[in-house]
Amino acid sequence: MQSKYVALHIGLFWGIGVFIIKNKDTIKIKINEKTMFDQLSKGITSNEQFIQKRIKFINQLITQRKLKIEYELI
Repeated sequence: MQSKYVALHIGLFWGIGVFIIKNKDTIKIKINEKTMFDQLSKGITSNEQFIQKRIKFINQLITQRKLKIEYELI
């Protein structure tokens, strides 16, 4: 699970860095883990400190760039 959060964080950061993702863009994130989907879309917290930090960083990127995120469970 930790590696999926790291991958999402890196993907968002990279997308912003190479200007694929711009301020106020709408991003659709497809997730195949129900737990991860619930944590990100519904704000359910995790017991793992590592995952809590990744969620914090992901949310910081979303807030700073004013992104609209659509989560989809696949």
